Amino acid sequence: MINRLIVSVLFLSLFMVACAKDSPNTIWLEDYNQAIEIAKERDLPILINFTGSDWCIWCKRLASEVFDTEIFINYANENLILLKLDFPQKISQSEDLKRTNRALAQKYGIQGFPTIVLIDSNQKEINRTGYQQGGAESYITHLKTLLSK
Repeated sequence: MINRLIVSVLFLSLFMVACAKDSPNTIWLEDYNQAIEIAKERDLPILINFTGSDWCIWCKRLASEVFDTEIFINYANENLILLKLDFPQKISQSEDLKRTNRALAQKYGIQGFPTIVLIDSNQKEINRTGYQQGGAESYITHLKTLLSK
């Protein structure tokens, strides 16, 4: 019985490791200062996603059609630092995080969601956008155009 349990746990662990290697993932940071530091280290622009992840339909569509796709994740892992500044209605956040996110929304003049702001590691705005139809490949092309200006 114990041997069977050990074998099952080992098998499950190996399966999870194999799945993790096969599926790409990316990290959305929530700390602005950390994103700046990493952007400086890697010499990459930052994509700031101002979102209402649990209530904004266009934010949800942008996430499912673009940000959660393998093609975007692969592109982002090589070319961007991702920063998610969320303004949820039902997801709890610390008061400090809420205050910080509100201050950044004010700093960048955010009027609606989703707003995507591209900045360099010196916090200078490069360009901004929002939801775009066409899926991940089209969005990546759009981002490349915005970053080249």
